[in-house]
Amino acid sequence: MYRILAKEFLSESVFKMEIEAPMIAEARKAGHFIILRVDKNGERIPLTISGSNSTNGSITIIVQKVGLSTMKLAQLKVGEYILDVVGPLGNATHIAKTGTILCAGGGVGVAPLLPIAQALKAAGNRVVSVLAARNKSLIILENEMRDASDEVIIMTDDGSYGQKGLITHGLEEFIGREKINEAVVIGPAIMMKFASQLTKKYNIPTMASLNSIMVDGTGMCGACRVTVGGKTKFVCVDGPEFDAHQVDFDELLLRLGAYRDLERNAIVKGPFSLTQ
Repeated sequence: MYRILAKEFLSESVFKMEIEAPMIAEARKAGHFIILRVDKNGERIPLTISGSNSTNGSITIIVQKVGLSTMKLAQLKVGEYILDVVGPLGNATHIAKTGTILCAGGGVGVAPLLPIAQALKAAGNRVVSVLAARNKSLIILENEMRDASDEVIIMTDDGSYGQKGLITHGLEEFIGREKINEAVVIGPAIMMKFASQLTKKYNIPTMASLNSIMVDGTGMCGACRVTVGGKTKFVCVDGPEFDAHQVDFDELLLRLGAYRDLERNAIVKGPFSLTQ
């Protein structure tokens, strides 16, 4: 059992939760994730570790309410417990001093981007970041990303904050005025697809952190398989980070929608009816 130490809503659908997990907090690095189960009837859901506190032995996760399990998690209060938390899982981000790194985060993808940007900055890189969302209310962790970056551009689809336009517009602004040595793109699969197409056009090596469906987190179930460079990889053990220019994002998008109807039915039949 893992106790909830703090909880804060960052927007109507996104919340931050601090969980007591001292062994994970001690071992985690940028790029690592956990798999948790809210209760004995819950599914196993992967979530990136966006931070940790060695003083109180806690890890921080940022969650978007999209399905029944994340809705259940959102209902838990400070002092209550999560049944299972397993981690750190996956491979840590390779951090090196390479020059100017362009970090792109779409929506809740800023959560896994933050520890990577912090580590890249600490390694002596120049970090320039683009944060994007549909509107101002969905921009998260802006202050933290500004602290981890030398410069930040905000993009919103509706122009309610920062500049109006897609994340690719912000990326091209940086690319057009300085040499970019590497890029990191994290967010919805469709966003990563088009962001990586742009960086490929400019021959900028790019890493993407994939958000595929997972079950066991050990590579045995095969649920998180993805095609990278024409070969089958498992996000949980081979990733979650891959060469974005080699990822088959169209396949990933299809696999992410595999259980959409079942998820919707579970919500409608459960205590979080979409008709309420």
